[in-house]
Amino acid sequence: MRTDTLHPPYGTEGGLATLGAEATELVRLLDETFREWALRDGARPMTAPALLPVAGLAKLDFYQNFPQLALVASRLNLADGSASAAGAAAAGAVPGAELDPAALALPSTVCYGVYLGHAGTVLAENTAVTLVGQCFRNEEYYDGLRRLMSFRMREVVALGTAEFAQRNVDHYAGLTERFARAIGLPVVREAATDPFFDREGPRALMQRLIPVKYEFLYGGTSIASINTHRNFFGERCDIGLDGQDGPAFTSCVGFGFERWVHALADHFAGDWDAALTAVARARADVAQG
Repeated sequence: MRTDTLHPPYGTEGGLATLGAEATELVRLLDETFREWALRDGARPMTAPALLPVAGLAKLDFYQNFPQLALVASRLNLADGSASAAGAAAAGAVPGAELDPAALALPSTVCYGVYLGHAGTVLAENTAVTLVGQCFRNEEYYDGLRRLMSFRMREVVALGTAEFAQRNVDHYAGLTERFARAIGLPVVREAATDPFFDREGPRALMQRLIPVKYEFLYGGTSIASINTHRNFFGERCDIGLDGQDGPAFTSCVGFGFERWVHALADHFAGDWDAALTAVARARADVAQG
């Protein structure tokens, strides 16, 4: 069901969001802010593909731990022509019999592309990268901008020593708290289990004892996450660091744009000018230290 008219700040249907001019401008300003933080701290810009190999995500235990979230992509099987597939598509869904086996995945988070993109490499030094990408999740239900099938996220990912990975998340946790406070946005920082790992598995139990993931919540909705993965992705992707024995350690910080838009629209009661002004002012305040 659509949430607004043809001239909306935003609208959602079936877990897919369309942003109007005001919300799009807010996303632009937010992304410039988070990207500026990353570049100022020495992160290198990076672009990851929107599609990843199914086999690559399998190497990261994604389908073992989160098959319910998985979305995959295929192409039409045209062996018998395209007429039946076209008819099925017009009716709203293409049956599996009309598709080739799906070898590509729609990633649920941006940083998977970073780890797979660095697979089999030895880093010359501690490395941070930043990128923005589309994420896809098959959820049990969708809820406005809070919970979407397709959404965008800016991430800052660190690869290197354990100390470097930890400094990365500590630094951005501090920036996020200062930014939210400068906006006047009431957020709560809470420990959580890492969505990369099975909530019932041994890694999740360890995280409940020694938390390695934190979320910044607005009204119960996570608008930013702070994650350390120890050497899990370094090990699975064979990423090394020059001069260090064993695989690289990693961490990442993620900012979900649509959820930030939800939080700001709610906090400022739909006053987009006030939201934009507050974000711009907070950006300047944080930049000045």
